[in-house]
Amino acid sequence: MANFDILADLKWRGAINQQTDEAGLTKYLQDHDDLALYCGTDPTGDSLHIGHLIPFMILKRFQLAGYHPVIVIGGGTGTIGDPSGRKSERVLLSAEKLHENELALTKQMEKLFGTDNFEIVNNAEWLDKLSLIEFLREYGKHFQVNNMINKDVVASRLENGISFTEFSYQILQAIDFYQLNKNYGVQMQIGGSDQWGNITAGIDLIHKLMGSDRQAFGLTIPLMLKADGTKFGKSAGGAVWLDPEKTSPYEFYQFWINQDDRDVVKYLKYFTFLSHDEIDDLAEQVKTEPWKRTAQKTLAREVTKFVHGEAGLKEAEMITDALFSGDIKNLSVKQIKQGLKSAPAAESTSQSKNIVDFLVDTKIESSKRQAREDVTNGAIYVNGDREQSVNFEVDPSKAFDGKYVIIRKGKRKYTLVTIKD
Repeated sequence: MANFDILADLKWRGAINQQTDEAGLTKYLQDHDDLALYCGTDPTGDSLHIGHLIPFMILKRFQLAGYHPVIVIGGGTGTIGDPSGRKSERVLLSAEKLHENELALTKQMEKLFGTDNFEIVNNAEWLDKLSLIEFLREYGKHFQVNNMINKDVVASRLENGISFTEFSYQILQAIDFYQLNKNYGVQMQIGGSDQWGNITAGIDLIHKLMGSDRQAFGLTIPLMLKADGTKFGKSAGGAVWLDPEKTSPYEFYQFWINQDDRDVVKYLKYFTFLSHDEIDDLAEQVKTEPWKRTAQKTLAREVTKFVHGEAGLKEAEMITDALFSGDIKNLSVKQIKQGLKSAPAAESTSQSKNIVDFLVDTKIESSKRQAREDVTNGAIYVNGDREQSVNFEVDPSKAFDGKYVIIRKGKRKYTLVTIKD
């Protein structure tokens, strides 16, 4: 049996919203070391974002404590789509697109969970085999429509209308829990706070079909809000994705390092595997030395390493240090593109051009007089080098494979100039 009290740890981290049977789960964990638990995700997209990551972090904690996590990729439920959190009907995806997304999500999960004491299953395995008559006779008869309507996820949609397709989603998810409990020995489902109704429906189905003494538990995670009351998980550019092609490791790292002092300790508890003492120490540093941003730097390192590995973290820190110091000459074209993706942008031709003309033509400077003044005062850097001669020629072929010219004005005001033929 695991000596680590996983439920006490989750409570300390503020990671439990509701439990279906806290006393029963506590006793089960005291008496057994074979708990299997699952969390599901539908392949309605080809990547998870950090908002999706929250319940999977809890699943990872159980894995590290010696328990057995199972991830359900919703190849069956994904053809319908969970109505949770939506105001209108979901646009249904093609079978080909769903399959592409399944493969992408499976790859992400394998990266996060490894291969030790972990498995991925697809609910298409059992849902695709169900006939309509079997669905209605074997499962539908156990669900009362009046109870289904009262579930939060459905009740919130009744004013604008909900199709029978999305209305039936909670039955399919309940079937998932039943199948996993019966055939995979899974005793617990975890999910976001909006999944409470679906989770309890699954437990009810298990008890109806397998007996009221069958072990089945549910746990939900609180909705995460920032200190200003807004929803967690968005940056200025939109969602922060786990896919490095959608959100680069550098952008991912920057999202975490820029967190508010009021939020950083909460995120350290949720998104890192640091000990209580380590987090308490960082919390104290937030109070006494907030200008050092040690907690934010630690948060950024830990989460980036978890999602993108050591190589992704190393690259993110390298780009961060280079842009902060101004020493950008050793960055690759790909790293420049990552680091300056959100910087002001301009275009120029591949021809060499006088620095004053270059600055005005790219609208970095408003006039030749201002350009000459900033150059002679040492405020202008070209590709990492300070240039103080108004006769300097900007030659795009000299750096970054001729694709970019990087102008820095002052300490850290960068402009990414793309070279067009």
